Amino acid sequence: MGKRRIGILTGGGDCPGLNAVIRGVTKSAILQEGMEVIGFHDGFEGLVEERFSTLRLEDVSGILTTGGTILGTSNSANPFKWPVGEGEKRQYIDKSDDCMRLYEDLGLEALFCVGGDGTLSIGGRLAEKGARLIGVPKTIDNDIMETDMTFGFDTARSAATDAIDRLHDTAQSHHRVMLVEVMGRNAGWLALESGISGGGDVILIPEIPYEIEEIVSVVRKRSRFGKRFSIVVVSEGVKAADGQQQYQNQAEDPLRMRLGGVAHHLAAQIEDRSGVDCRVTILGHLQRGGRPTAFDRLLATRFSVGAMELFHRKKFNHMIAIQGTEMVGVPVEKVMNRQRTVPLDSHLIKSALCVGTSFGSNSVK
Repeated sequence: MGKRRIGILTGGGDCPGLNAVIRGVTKSAILQEGMEVIGFHDGFEGLVEERFSTLRLEDVSGILTTGGTILGTSNSANPFKWPVGEGEKRQYIDKSDDCMRLYEDLGLEALFCVGGDGTLSIGGRLAEKGARLIGVPKTIDNDIMETDMTFGFDTARSAATDAIDRLHDTAQSHHRVMLVEVMGRNAGWLALESGISGGGDVILIPEIPYEIEEIVSVVRKRSRFGKRFSIVVVSEGVKAADGQQQYQNQAEDPLRMRLGGVAHHLAAQIEDRSGVDCRVTILGHLQRGGRPTAFDRLLATRFSVGAMELFHRKKFNHMIAIQGTEMVGVPVEKVMNRQRTVPLDSHLIKSALCVGTSFGSNSVK
């Protein structure tokens, strides 16, 4: 009888802490269970295309502190909707049965899927076909249900806060409005927490539709009180009062449309209405890269060990999560196709309002 095996893949956008999870799962499986760990390359692409390798202790040595993922990732690969052909001849077919055959041929006892809501939703569908899934939540957006925090968020929050700190200096020197666009999709956690930490004057999040005149009134009011500059922190997924969002591209498939560019749209309107010079900084993928903070290294390691504990207890088709200070397992179906957004009664929103921060809306003051 050969060695017992588990598989692991990283899906979706990369974020700091992924390598810490790969390391934690691999070391725990080898040292505690005597198992073999199969790493699939580039997320679900590796599962469909049968690209994988055995992870050894030497493969994960020294990766705790590094960004990215040694396995590679893909944020568009979906075995249930796999593209074949090019251009007008492109079609989509279901390759999930091929994935299940490989899963069985390799003799995997479980598949560890490290990713956000998209990756976990695909993993959940494979679980419905018989795969034994262990989910590990990952996103800089902090928008996964049933967990208080995801690794990657703290590093992104720190990077965004550092950028806001730096922009304060140049905004004040040149008497400008600086707009800082951060990631987050349809959840405002990253903009909200970095905006509070960086002392943003206006924080715009998807959960609170903005009114351009309310933003302009903040700029004018600050100017009257001798503050000839303003910092506006903008989440990429913010909505105007009419519900409109800004996208970087147009695509037939809504899942392939990328949010972003709203800060430029806002800057033009603010400058036109206030007469104050505006500049835009879009942080983009700077928030995804770099070495994970100590907090993210610790959380990722705890997640990986907690995930192995779920495996040991045979709690398959569950995701490891942190609730309060405890590691718990939650059914993956509670996470699939759902997003954790900022509640309007959040103490974070209250904290921002109490120190004079505006959310660009008359309805939240």
